[in-house]
Amino acid sequence: MRLDRLLAVLLLGALVGCNPGRDERLLGTLEWDRIGLPAEASEVILDWDVAEGQRVAAGQLLLRLDPRRLDAEVAEAAGQVAEAEGRLRELSNGARAENIDAARATLAQGRADLTDAERNFTRIDALYGRKLVAIAELDKARASRDQARATVANADARLRELTNGTRPEQLDQASAALDAARGNLTRLQVSREHLDVRAPRAGVVDALPFRPGDQPPQGAELVSLLVGAQPYARVFVPADQRAALGIGDRLRVKVEGVDTPFDAHVRSIRSESSFTPYFALVGDDASRLVYRAELLLDGDAAQRLPAGLPLSAERVADEH
Repeated sequence: MRLDRLLAVLLLGALVGCNPGRDERLLGTLEWDRIGLPAEASEVILDWDVAEGQRVAAGQLLLRLDPRRLDAEVAEAAGQVAEAEGRLRELSNGARAENIDAARATLAQGRADLTDAERNFTRIDALYGRKLVAIAELDKARASRDQARATVANADARLRELTNGTRPEQLDQASAALDAARGNLTRLQVSREHLDVRAPRAGVVDALPFRPGDQPPQGAELVSLLVGAQPYARVFVPADQRAALGIGDRLRVKVEGVDTPFDAHVRSIRSESSFTPYFALVGDDASRLVYRAELLLDGDAAQRLPAGLPLSAERVADEH
């Protein structure tokens, strides 16, 4: 935005210094579409695989960041996935046959103890009826019988729990835990892949702001790529020419330092002005507004032009 404002101010200076009614040139600079590749993690740069100004293909390795920290996190996440998978298998398979056999044996033992306790209570009760034992002996026999009944009920419930299988809610919880672990592993694997910074599109390496050994902060731009088949002229259209210029209109662009002009057509025009004076936009003040436009250059020769060159553009005669 600061560059846009600076160019707009320079344009206004050029228009003020000459007759604005006669000079219809549009001033600006040559640009390429630019892609900035950020650091997804704050890690040390190990090395570059390209140099500034080098043309690269889509998917080509540009630089590598230290992967050791993320490799450890990926390994931990993989272990959590394995643990969650094992837990889900355990719940799906149900109880082991050995545990069910042990529960049956416990129930059988409890029933045998209950039979013995009931017989003992019956005998003590008969003796108590003939006044041969104290009431304490009867209460003791009754308590033993009741305890044996409770033990049998508990063993029976345990056996039914093992033979009926896992509750559906537990299976759902285990499945959800597995999905969460797998999602976390996938996220870390993607982050690990992005430590090897690759070109998303074919283009030219414009800037490598950091050096091997640097540790850029997360989100810092590691590589700037210039992409696209053709460059474009970024120009600023004064308010008195804006209404006459539309998408697709043809212009001729003169690039500084290049003798032959280039044919171009309007690719886009901003609807909002790039420069607004602080005073009211009435009368002559409205002519101070400029609108940013992009003119796509034609021809193979334009593909060899570097970004940043100053230029001017004029409407082609007899157009419209």
